[in-house]
Order: sequence, then C-alpha cells, then structure tokens
Amino acid sequence: MIPLIQFIIMVVDLYIYIIIGSAVLSWLITFGVVNTQNRFVYLLADGLHRLTEPALRHLRAFVPNLGGIDITPVILILSLIFIKNVVLIGWLAPNFM
Repeated sequence: MIPLIQFIIMVVDLYIYIIIGSAVLSWLITFGVVNTQNRFVYLLADGLHRLTEPALRHLRAFVPNLGGIDITPVILILSLIFIKNVVLIGWLAPNFM
C-alpha cells in the first residue's frame, strides 16, 4: 500500500508542476513573449490546456469572477498540496512509526 501512496504523491507533484507551467505559458502568450504561430508552442499550450482545464473548469463554477484575474490555478495548487500533505502523507505517517 505504501508504494501506491508514494506513486500518487509523485503524480500529484507532477500535476502541480503542469498547472504552474500552464499558467506561466498562458502569461507568456498573453504578453506576446511567445508566438502561438510556432507549432511547438501551440502543441505545448494545447496539451497543457487539455491537462489542466477539466480540473480548473469545476473550480471556476464556484470561484467568483475577480475581473481579469483567474485565481483558480492557485486554489487548485493549494488544494492539491493539502491533499498531498494532510491526507496522503498523514496516511503514511502511522505506518512509519
């Protein structure tokens, strides 16, 4: 059971990095630093969007609109960190004692 929980923790960590990468890439596209006419940038942005949008779409239904600021990635990252630290690592801690 411990290797499965450790694998889930690694997947959660990887998904947090994917969310951060998606947010940074969206800022770079918005400010015109990278061009989506480049095929690699387009494929990368599309892939990151497809990975993160299902989770963010559910949060956007509950988070109020703050104008041009989208805080749903921050809320998702904080909730994933909470799940990882409290639920998963908390479940592992009694097994190590």
